[in-house]
Amino acid sequence: MGVFEIVRESLSGKSHDFTRGNLNRSIALLAIPMVIEMSMESVFALCDVYFVSRLGTSSVAAIGIVEGLITLVYALGIGLAVATTATVARRIGEGDPEKAARAAVQSNWLALGAGAALGLGAVIFSSELLELMGADALVVEIGDTYATILLGSQTVILLLFVNNAAFRGAGDASLAMRCLMLANAINLVLDPCLIFGLGPFPELGLTGAAVATTIGRSVGVGYQFLTLYRARGKLNITREQLPPDTAQLVPLARLAIGGFAQHAVAMASWTMLVRIVAGFGNAALAGYTVAIRLIIFALLPSWGLSSAAATLVGQSLGAKRSARAESVVWRIGAYNMVFLGSISLVFVTCSRALLAPFGISDEAMAIGSDALRIISYGFVFYAWELVLSQAFNGAGDTQTPTRINLLCFWAFQIPFAYGLSRMPEYGVHAVFWIGALAYSVAATLALLLFRRGKWKQVSV
Repeated sequence: MGVFEIVRESLSGKSHDFTRGNLNRSIALLAIPMVIEMSMESVFALCDVYFVSRLGTSSVAAIGIVEGLITLVYALGIGLAVATTATVARRIGEGDPEKAARAAVQSNWLALGAGAALGLGAVIFSSELLELMGADALVVEIGDTYATILLGSQTVILLLFVNNAAFRGAGDASLAMRCLMLANAINLVLDPCLIFGLGPFPELGLTGAAVATTIGRSVGVGYQFLTLYRARGKLNITREQLPPDTAQLVPLARLAIGGFAQHAVAMASWTMLVRIVAGFGNAALAGYTVAIRLIIFALLPSWGLSSAAATLVGQSLGAKRSARAESVVWRIGAYNMVFLGSISLVFVTCSRALLAPFGISDEAMAIGSDALRIISYGFVFYAWELVLSQAFNGAGDTQTPTRINLLCFWAFQIPFAYGLSRMPEYGVHAVFWIGALAYSVAATLALLLFRRGKWKQVSV
């Protein structure tokens, strides 16, 4: 089968048995829509900050501060997604799509409860949270409504994560791709309209970016539910499956807590890094924010490729084919390393040119260029860290990545980044160097633990 035929088949939404057959073909059929899905998300992240950069450095700084806060929401979303993907994939591998559908419904209940509780608290204390993150008075004034809208819409964010995770776990990666493409397309159209007041739209400035994002995500969630309840994919949700089921909620919640802890540790360390960088002024924070958005642009397709490992590992273990699960990880890891290694070369050689279109100040440009270049030195290691973490998660082993993250990010990254950045000879650049080193150490530890093979015995 040629390349174009594989691409067409991967996007068609046809049902495939990923537990058997040619391994490269299975990886391609599952990974292509996931990579496209994450590429669309990365375009959204980049365009969002591109439009907002026209409003000035303080607006970009506000995005950086709120991004640091909302990463904790993403950590919860990823935790729920980890539990959903692992459980749905295992049930599909066992040949039980009815139980897979029930697991997807219960994951929605968890997302609804967590999103409502956390969203209410974030709305009440939005300005205090911005101040806690080191925002000055101008950034708090500009970003308060922006933060309220984004942090208050946590339920929508979590549902988007959970339902797409269910699609991926079932092997319906093309459906997950379409949902996110729809959400991002709406956001990209509404972003400039609501920020700058184009045509009949009101000029809302930074607030317009939050409104556009929330509308896009909400439409995406609506499409997910329509797909789930009209049986357009491998998961067929029926009315009888809708009530909460404690017997399934408890193990799902336990697995989700493990996934959340794992990513909360990593993302809370990112929040702390934003807090450290904020201490060097708005120019440093703006440059760092744009650089991180460019890095996200590169990493999200890599995340999509890594997500294929989670689904294939889960389904292979469900089908009692552990050797295939291990082979999946080595192959996807090698592909990911080549991809991110190539991106690293581009970032090292073209960092200033990549930042130029965003119109930030010269000081912000200098700091952002250094951040982009230095952090990308660790991309080859980060490629393996992404794949191995997803492999553990797909097997239902969330404890191993959590321990690695605690050690590498909280025991190593944060203390050293803070301490070295206080030294005049290092300054804010210490944050960038320690970040690259922390992910390299995490990848090495993950590789050693993966080779021990205990993840193969985890039950889900």
